[in-house]
Amino acid sequence: MNTFFTLANGIKMPAIGLGTWRSEPGVVGKAILDALKNGYKHIDGAYVYANEKEVGKAYHEAFTTGGIKREDIFITSKLWNTRHTPSDVKPAFEKTLSDLQLDYIDLYLIHWPVSTDPNGVDFNTDENPVPIIDTWREMEKIYESGKAKAIGVCNFTAELLEDLLKEAKIKPMVNQIELNPYLPQPKLVEFCQKNNIHVTAYSPLGSGGVPSVLKEPILEEIAKKYNKTTAQVALSWNVQRGITVIPKSVRVERIIENSQTFTLDQEDVDKIATIKTRLRTCDPKVFFKKDIFKGSYFD
Repeated sequence: MNTFFTLANGIKMPAIGLGTWRSEPGVVGKAILDALKNGYKHIDGAYVYANEKEVGKAYHEAFTTGGIKREDIFITSKLWNTRHTPSDVKPAFEKTLSDLQLDYIDLYLIHWPVSTDPNGVDFNTDENPVPIIDTWREMEKIYESGKAKAIGVCNFTAELLEDLLKEAKIKPMVNQIELNPYLPQPKLVEFCQKNNIHVTAYSPLGSGGVPSVLKEPILEEIAKKYNKTTAQVALSWNVQRGITVIPKSVRVERIIENSQTFTLDQEDVDKIATIKTRLRTCDPKVFFKKDIFKGSYFD
């Protein structure tokens, strides 16, 4: 089982990270410290999670008095949709650096392939959208400055990636997408891997929706075979596909559990492929009133 993956530029990305989406202020800092103390080398965050200042305090504590070296930890953050205008990209990045109390970020991502009105309600789609290549040019400058060791995107379809690849001087190194046994997206994963774009899975255990990935009978059967949890089965399945996972938790016992991946027999990988349920919990049609995926919801 891989413990890290190598990005297109040679940077090593740990295979398992801690997600911080929906981790409330007052608890996210402790969750990060618990994760780092228990061997995590990868933390995923974003400006829009509204907790980067607390996250930064946790990093400061870990790196100054916690016996953890900054260079040993892989830290991700993301550019929010209201900051796609070229003149806004660098200031947004610098604010994240400041809030996180860091000199550099290991990976900086465009959070969604859509710009939202910087002067309106946060999720209102901009009536004058910024071409994604214009935003990407500023991301390239950040990468060239050395303040982001790698750059990439989130929630991009194969079609959107093809368009970006045609014009990008520096290709995206990562595409972070929703991926779990109820949303395996094999065609998109294959496209990314063929184009040397590493895939990271957010919501790798689902997102508390109904039906629940963690109560899937096939996963329960496999978990019983190995004396593991369904969460460990789901995470191991993705890592075995060559995908980084960033499960979110604030409970130390669950944080530890999620880090304990293992190798599945091929027959069990094949069983997971037979799961018929399809569910996307992070739907841009709900958030942005726009079908970014153009109907490609489960590919």
